[in-house]
Amino acid sequence: MKNKPVISSLETPVRFGTFGGVITPSVLTILGVIMFLRFPVVVGYAGLRGAILILIVAKSITLITGLSVSSIATNMKVRGGGAYYLISRSLGAEFGGMIAVFFYGAQAVAVSIYVFGFTEALFWAFPDIGIPFIVLATLTNIAVFCCVYIGAGWTIRIQYGVLAILLLAVISFGAGALAHSSAEVLQANVLPAWTEKNNFFTIFALFFPAVTGIMAGVNMSGDLREPSKSIPSGTLIAIGFTTLIYLAFAVLLSSSNSRDTLLGAGFVVKDTAIWGPLVYMGVVAATLSSALGSMMGAPRVLQAFARDNVFPRIKWLGKGAGASNEPRRAIILTFFVAQAGVLTGGLDKVAPIITMFFLITYGTINLACFCEGLSHTPGFRPTFKFNHWSVALIGTLACLTVMFMISPVWALVAIVAAGTVFFLIVRREIVAQWGDLKSGLAFWRARRALLQMEKEFYHPKNWRPVVIALSGGAWNRLNLVKYACLLSASRGVVSIAQIISGDLQDRFIRQIEAEKIMRKFIREEELEAFPVVVVDNSFEGGLKSLMQCHGIGGMKPNTVLLGWSGDALKKGAFSSTLSLAKKMGRNLLVVCCQRHEEHWYAPGGGGINVWWTDPDNGPLMLLMAFLLRENREWRGCPFRVLRTVPAKADEKSVRLEMEEVLKDARIDAEILVLTTDEPILAVKKAMEPSAVLFAGFVPQDDDPEHTWLTSLQETVSLPGDVILVYNAGGMSLGA
Repeated sequence: MKNKPVISSLETPVRFGTFGGVITPSVLTILGVIMFLRFPVVVGYAGLRGAILILIVAKSITLITGLSVSSIATNMKVRGGGAYYLISRSLGAEFGGMIAVFFYGAQAVAVSIYVFGFTEALFWAFPDIGIPFIVLATLTNIAVFCCVYIGAGWTIRIQYGVLAILLLAVISFGAGALAHSSAEVLQANVLPAWTEKNNFFTIFALFFPAVTGIMAGVNMSGDLREPSKSIPSGTLIAIGFTTLIYLAFAVLLSSSNSRDTLLGAGFVVKDTAIWGPLVYMGVVAATLSSALGSMMGAPRVLQAFARDNVFPRIKWLGKGAGASNEPRRAIILTFFVAQAGVLTGGLDKVAPIITMFFLITYGTINLACFCEGLSHTPGFRPTFKFNHWSVALIGTLACLTVMFMISPVWALVAIVAAGTVFFLIVRREIVAQWGDLKSGLAFWRARRALLQMEKEFYHPKNWRPVVIALSGGAWNRLNLVKYACLLSASRGVVSIAQIISGDLQDRFIRQIEAEKIMRKFIREEELEAFPVVVVDNSFEGGLKSLMQCHGIGGMKPNTVLLGWSGDALKKGAFSSTLSLAKKMGRNLLVVCCQRHEEHWYAPGGGGINVWWTDPDNGPLMLLMAFLLRENREWRGCPFRVLRTVPAKADEKSVRLEMEEVLKDARIDAEILVLTTDEPILAVKKAMEPSAVLFAGFVPQDDDPEHTWLTSLQETVSLPGDVILVYNAGGMSLGA
């Protein structure tokens, strides 16, 4: 078995309350560069009606996501890692890792948006500054990096003052807009003024990053005193408060500025405010604080992801520094990612890309909450009750729909990229030391399927092999286990059974250990099978228990597979086992392996032969042979049906009969009609080279000397592997 990475949960210190750790960073990130520098353009193209619609759609997505975040956050002990921690501990490492990559990228590149906004504000305030735009943006990015590198606590405390300045700037704009408002201007700005390049979805893509700030507080999950309380209340308060601010902004911009002014080259918010310098200060404060918030949040996501050891090559990024476990290595990497965004040269180029990243993140968060709620897992007991799986589903579909409406090409690129990350993590075969949703969803689907099967009327057309392989210690009889899986061909269910003789009270511990060993063996051999170990005073009693009690509903075993016993001393027990299975209405597959090459379970140049001797066992033999040939290793080997008849029989009529059987069965095979008075010799000659031969038999109940087993010895001695088949009924080739 290959070594699989084991990941465990991440613990970081906690310090901040709801206001300082969630509300403040969220509000400052939402009321940032888009509101001051791009919202007038949104209102100018969309009009008041379109701007409010864009705001409602965007805020609805964030509100639903906020509800989902609150539900997930109150269902677990939240630690560092923000959205990544929440998703990975709900949907598993695969979805969590996908979110880590995309959300980290969105947060890191978002720093460049805020840096652009800060730089634009400085150019508005000081037109003759004399420094190229990219150079000043780079210097700003370096300053943000240095602030965050010192530590999150210092940065968060600065944000209290930044929030005060920001609110004063909003008040200054509001007072100025009210002074210049008129009903005529408002009426003129109600309807949209779309152009070929600027429609609802392009403007939505430009605006959406403005409302993604709710994750700024979630990202600080590892630094919160009580994250399960702070994240729900702080996130919803931030959403509600900023929604009112944006609604007021939309109305005030529409009523105080003409369409030409809104779409012009001027600094509309500053020119409208009662005191312009305060708006400059507000923009500088908001953009700088948003950049700080993203520069703080992104490294924490990356640190949590790296510490989970999903990709060992980035594990070095998980190391923290100091008592507060600052992710300084991740901060350095984030600076370079942000700088790459700065070098693109403009806010309008970066915003749509970030929108795609955030929509994937939000959609996956809602997907996690939807799956948790739908599966009705008893472990999903969030203390936050104001959410339902149907609402989370709407959020998931809304994110996906908006992505394709904004840009089908970029939406497909983003989804393919996300799928690639997901596939890479799946290939890592992560063994997580936390519970996730996958097992809960699997149980939910299995339960529904079993109940549905119980309601359905059984029809032979739906017959599938549900096999109990009596392999004892399966590692000692790998041939039986492999054949059981090959003969089910991923169409049926295989249980590998071991019967331990003795008293259950004395053998209980051994039973548990045997089942663990069996499960490990199945995993190492990559078998599609289930382990089952029973203890009984006798082998016959254990077999009765297995056939009566193993399985549930339509998944109860219909076939018993076991190895051929040529031991004369065990002939009686072997015969009794076959007879018991027959009496209990189970099909029988008795495997006698003659081949001993390394890859004996592959055909090795031989063919699949079916010796048709009677119409009772023949259908099951044909079906088993067909299923065996469905396996990749067996698809190219010859498939022959051998029919032995007396020398004087009409060969032509027998062939026509067999052709009709195969036609009804929809199975292609070569038919060999052997007219002979010595069937064994004729079959031996016709079947070579043979990988496996299926031959029918019927267990005898009234043969105390077990002579019927002796009569089969010639058959099981034929070249290649031989599988004896007894059909108890229940299936039909022509169905």
